Amino acid sequence: MHDDRTLVEARLRRVLDERIRPAVYPESVPLQVAVWHAPGEPVPVAEGLAAEPEPIAVGARWGAPWGTSWFRVTGTVPEAWAGRTVEALLDLGFDENMPGFQCEGLVYRPDGTPVKGLNPRNQWVRIGAPVAGGEEVRLHIEAASNPVILDYHPFRPTWLGDKDTAGTEPQYTLARMDLAVFDETVWQLVMDLEVLGELMAELPVDSPRRWDILRAVEQALDTVDLQDVNATAGRARERLTGVLSAPAVPSAHRIGAVGHAHIDSAWLWPLRETVRKVARTVSNMTALLEDEPDFVFAMSQAQQWAWVKEHRPEVWARVKKAVAEGRFVPAGGMWVESDTNMPGSEAMARQFTHGKRFFLDEFGIENEEAWLPDTFGFAAGLPQIIKAAGSKWLLTQKISWSQTNKFPHHTFHWEGIDGTRIFTHFPPVDTYNCSMKGSEIAHAVRNFRDKGRARHSLAPTGWGDGGGGTTREMVAKAARLRDLEGSATVRWETPRAFFEQAEAEYPEPPVWVGELYLELHRATLTSQARTKQGNRRAEHLLREAELWAATAAVRTGFPYPYEDLDRFWKTVLLHQFHDILPGSSIAWVHREARATYERLTAELTAVIDAAQRALAGEGTTPLLFNSAPHARHGVPAGAAATPDAPGTSTLTPQEDGGFRLDNGLLRITVDARGLVVSVHDPAAGREAIAPGTAANLLQLHPDFPNMWDAWDVDSFYRNTVTDLTGAESVTAGEDGASVRIVRSFGSSRVTQLLSLPPGERRLVVDTEVDWHETEKFLKLAFPLDLHAERYASETQFGHAFRPTHTNTSWEAAKFEACNHRFVHLEEPGWGVAVVNDSTYGHDVTRTVRADGDRGTTTTVRVSLLRAPRFPDPETDQGVHRFRHALVVGASVGDAVREGWRINLPERHTTGARAVAPLVGVDDDAVVVTAVKLADDGSGDVVVRFHEAHGGRARATLTTGFAFTGVTVTDLLERPLPDAEPPAREGERITVRLRPFELVTLRFGRP
Repeated sequence: MHDDRTLVEARLRRVLDERIRPAVYPESVPLQVAVWHAPGEPVPVAEGLAAEPEPIAVGARWGAPWGTSWFRVTGTVPEAWAGRTVEALLDLGFDENMPGFQCEGLVYRPDGTPVKGLNPRNQWVRIGAPVAGGEEVRLHIEAASNPVILDYHPFRPTWLGDKDTAGTEPQYTLARMDLAVFDETVWQLVMDLEVLGELMAELPVDSPRRWDILRAVEQALDTVDLQDVNATAGRARERLTGVLSAPAVPSAHRIGAVGHAHIDSAWLWPLRETVRKVARTVSNMTALLEDEPDFVFAMSQAQQWAWVKEHRPEVWARVKKAVAEGRFVPAGGMWVESDTNMPGSEAMARQFTHGKRFFLDEFGIENEEAWLPDTFGFAAGLPQIIKAAGSKWLLTQKISWSQTNKFPHHTFHWEGIDGTRIFTHFPPVDTYNCSMKGSEIAHAVRNFRDKGRARHSLAPTGWGDGGGGTTREMVAKAARLRDLEGSATVRWETPRAFFEQAEAEYPEPPVWVGELYLELHRATLTSQARTKQGNRRAEHLLREAELWAATAAVRTGFPYPYEDLDRFWKTVLLHQFHDILPGSSIAWVHREARATYERLTAELTAVIDAAQRALAGEGTTPLLFNSAPHARHGVPAGAAATPDAPGTSTLTPQEDGGFRLDNGLLRITVDARGLVVSVHDPAAGREAIAPGTAANLLQLHPDFPNMWDAWDVDSFYRNTVTDLTGAESVTAGEDGASVRIVRSFGSSRVTQLLSLPPGERRLVVDTEVDWHETEKFLKLAFPLDLHAERYASETQFGHAFRPTHTNTSWEAAKFEACNHRFVHLEEPGWGVAVVNDSTYGHDVTRTVRADGDRGTTTTVRVSLLRAPRFPDPETDQGVHRFRHALVVGASVGDAVREGWRINLPERHTTGARAVAPLVGVDDDAVVVTAVKLADDGSGDVVVRFHEAHGGRARATLTTGFAFTGVTVTDLLERPLPDAEPPAREGERITVRLRPFELVTLRFGRP
């Protein structure tokens, strides 16, 4: 037989595009359209419905950037259409290739009832099926003219990312606004042909099944009268019955589809627009659930559910009904789909406590899965947090984006730093926006790495990022793929059902130990420094506020601010969303974030001040409030007392124009360039700075990645570097005990203050940068005379190790990594830590010196600032302040302590009395991360702590209050049924901890 395959396939494409798809709507009449443009921000629904619109014609331009326009469409169903299905086709000027990334709308009836959302892949509204004829149609559309930020030429700088700079030029052209007859038979034929055509293209050319489909499609095309598609579509469908009914082979891969709309809580749109995106998507999904009995939809991010409840009560009622039916599923159990690299220990825990509690309170549903399809890598401390929250599964897709190495598993156990294992699934479909295309389904089958041991994967199905969700076309395709020869089988499943089945069929999956590092988007650890600083400082202020408010409540009856703290935490958690904290959102988002953090700082500081005043009373005794989990200056952790008198530190000018700092513990030499050329540890007889190098070295790189400007830094940035060694001045600081350095480069200026606090083994580096560079990357380098094959960087509830070498491609790919408060390197018995108050990105490299002692130079570089131009063309322009410290002769315990110290500076005040700790611990390896009152308002005291050094610990906790009993709980402060209470002796309890073990105790109060 002659090979006419390409001829038939080309015929199918053209006939579908030019004849069959247009015949889905064979008849139409125009609607009358009028519009009212809301001034400023969006208005309440009632106001939009009541506004008096003016006529507008199809083809007219509309919609200033970030504007809201209320369209009113009216018309009459022709009498001749009686008995037929009629839909309104409402095209606001959509580009069908940009669902979620351009204009959108929410359709209302005149009484304000929401009908469904409009987006580029969902432009229809059902009027009747069938209609009687003569019905009057009146609909209102709340249309958002969101500008296109990520265009066909992506990553080009644009001022459209902030309403203050976006201008008023209309963005869209009003397109089709019609009433039309919907021919379901033709639409079903389209679905038949699309599924078969897409499947056929994925089958081997020599496969009999491919040729069976080809011949059936050919017969169907022969049957269709191209001049009268509507009359012949039914007969054409009959020609396809045989190939559509052939069942899948028994060994076919099984795909659990779950309706999905990954909605970024902010990204290329502001938070306020996400509130509306969620309402549009939810309206669509609840409507689709009513039409499609097999369909299941899952939505994560409790914050987004809370927005619907608060802002769209009429939509919320439909949501609650669908949830009660078990088909609209709360997923993930987190407040938002947060970044997991940068949030601190408590913040990561609170993502789960606030998210899970919302779903429990509203629906009585306990989430057992963490749902993070789009997060940019996963910190090694996360498995323990997931388990401590009462969950046991994790889903993500993002690791498939890694540029260098392909992850070896799709279903596996992920083991964290403490040994906790979480059953984890990476959907092999490699997208969280699956649309049920044949190419996607075939890719999932080919790509699945666990063949032979498992054959079940998940496919999150629906338009996402900017929302939209699942369409009726996706549901129709899934129905045809339920049991179809040549394809994987597809069933709609809830996340829970999928995980239960996957875990049962794969009881001993492979294990991956340590962080799930994304080999992409590394620059998100640095972009938008002010947002990152706001997060870090808010986390620590929240610790202080809870600690002192709880202490004051127990000691003095101070009113514990439950509602305020709940609101503060939810605000911080929202801003940890994986496009806000990572710095990859538009300018509007980060402008608002800065204002939010300023407001939070003021409110939290007021809570702290009020609680400390209640504790200390009125008096003149000098007091130091120590919020850190370790004693300092003679003041215990969580206490207030008169501090010990500090020692002395001297500053001596040198002949070369530099200075020497000496406090008896360290001797530091700063040369005339303002560079640190020596940090000598007399007790150890060690020099910290590598020979021939200098620390406190600012280095500037060009920074123009191949893609994803705010997200990425590519390895070639290192090929070119400028050492900023020139100094305008190197002088003694105003206090006479520090060195002040001023440098200028490009259009920017740096002022640094180097100080050596009395009695401490740390060089403090305060850096102020007035930053006005473009596409540059600023690093602060510390080359150390240390031989270390690995280093420790702090993560949630512990630290993780990374190699300093690049033996493999996996190690080489980690050229930019995340740390929290410290990075620590050591040789046995002696180490160095670099601690910070607000930075996350860093790199560690090693070289062997060719001359002299042939020792190893290990360089730690802190990432300070970047200057990408997309999506915010003025990223980080302006003044920034950072604090770092080089801690010499440091164990990992010293690194832990100094990391807390630099982030929780002491608060000096006066009062009438000292304040004893509410909870004390006798082992510095046991770090208390939270002291608070229980969230249920009972007045019980909750204490959370972990082993922080990576070893075994036995510690005694002493309470400064009477308690009736102590219970080991999960993160939601619920008793753990299998946990034995710790041994108690009076007001003391004894605990034993494994390396990095996390424990939460709840103390009942009389």
